Amino acid sequence: MSRIAIGSDHAGYELKQHFVQLLGSDGHEVIDLGTDSTDSVDYAPICAAVGRVVRDGDARFGVVLGGSGQGEQLAANKVRGVRAALCNDLYTARMARAHNDANVLSIGARVVGVGLADEILATFLSTAFEGGRHARRVEQIMAIELAEATAATTSTSTSPTSTPPTTSETEH
Repeated sequence: MSRIAIGSDHAGYELKQHFVQLLGSDGHEVIDLGTDSTDSVDYAPICAAVGRVVRDGDARFGVVLGGSGQGEQLAANKVRGVRAALCNDLYTARMARAHNDANVLSIGARVVGVGLADEILATFLSTAFEGGRHARRVEQIMAIELAEATAATTSTSTSPTSTPPTTSETEH
């Protein structure tokens, strides 16, 4: 089976705990990156940590969980090499893998019930990337990511610091 990194905020904690047990009983090795309770916590560092584990090859897939899954997906996608997909239904879970070669699954624990979440996870993990024309498109996405990272590095080192407009400049 696979190594899977998982992380959540407080809203996704209970689903994360459920997934840790489920994945372990299915023979997967789980890397649990937190959180460890339902106490309020910021999700961005946890989701980035999941993304880094996947990017570095220490896990085949990652799973990030939160209330809607939206912010968790965004945070994980800030890690270069991560293709996180928000999947709150079976179709997007299947297409995320088959067409986009997604390597991190995001689910909204306040959006889907446990039974559907289990099916989404199983679909995501069992769906193979189709390759073919989709491989070309994934390569294009990764090329954009690289170009943007390069442009950001270049622009921050060569452009002058800009100042935000004053209140009078923004009023109409």
